[in-house]
Amino acid sequence: MEEEKTWALVSEIGGNYGYLEELVDILKQHFQLIYYKEFLQNPALHGPKIHVLFMWKYFPEAKPSLLRSLPSLKVVVSGGVGIDHLDVPFINGLGVKVANTPGVVSNSTADLAMGLLLASARKILEGHQIAVDPKTFHIPQSLMGVEVTGSTLGIIGMGEIGYKIAQRSKGFEMKILYHNRTRRSVDDETAVGASYCQSLDDLLRRSDFVVIVVKLTSDTAGLIGHRELSLMKPTATLVNVSRGQVVDQDALVQALQSGGICAAALDVTHPEPLPRDHPLLGLPNVLITPHTGINTYGTARGIVEKMLENALAAVNGLPLPNEVKLQRHNEC
Repeated sequence: MEEEKTWALVSEIGGNYGYLEELVDILKQHFQLIYYKEFLQNPALHGPKIHVLFMWKYFPEAKPSLLRSLPSLKVVVSGGVGIDHLDVPFINGLGVKVANTPGVVSNSTADLAMGLLLASARKILEGHQIAVDPKTFHIPQSLMGVEVTGSTLGIIGMGEIGYKIAQRSKGFEMKILYHNRTRRSVDDETAVGASYCQSLDDLLRRSDFVVIVVKLTSDTAGLIGHRELSLMKPTATLVNVSRGQVVDQDALVQALQSGGICAAALDVTHPEPLPRDHPLLGLPNVLITPHTGINTYGTARGIVEKMLENALAAVNGLPLPNEVKLQRHNEC
């Protein structure tokens, strides 16, 4: 007789917050899954059975009311790196562990950061629209972009993702500056040709492209505001692949409208999606993608496999490979 599997709460298959079906199959090999809508039909019946909460795209939300209805819960496993959506001390206070999935998302996020930078600099989206427009019979010569090769890139937050962005930028012969709370080793800097800027202001003044790759904490919320944007070159582009709250969006709109900076390329905003009448959506020098930094099939599979690894460790009483105990105010 097959041993009964441990119960785990998940969001759904498909939909706005759901897994691809082939990813759910990975979890089903080890856990008895209950979907959130099914759970809500009878929380009192299902709650005591659940030992694992798998969060995908921040859902199901780890609200106190939900957590208190899961008396047997051992671990909350969140897909992705960011933990700003989790009250880790509160969850730990319930005797429940927390894990995320670092490392596996780094390549895809770094790839998208470079994609946004290149697409914005070379006006790829505008060029596509002209090329497919049925009214286009002549190619305009006015679609001029910004040179990427040999330009200066400033990376705010040189953790794993930031470092991978630096590795990619080296191939474009970019001069790489970075600002971090902790300076990286000389070997790390030499490998990518990066120079440390102790002052964020110095990085902003010198960079042609500024890429933000920090975790969202109380220290980094609103990190880039009116003052910081005013320090940037009027020819500079801001790229954000961290969290929307790191940038003061009203200040960004003003800088883009006034010519304070040249352009912005954003994979993150606040909220997501933006209200349909938000001024950022109507600016010609803004490129926005809908938080797709980790959206590749390989990365999604890797996230689920790492979620599974942490969950199995928790239910078997083993150390979690990626346990998050307290949110630390360090940049990525």
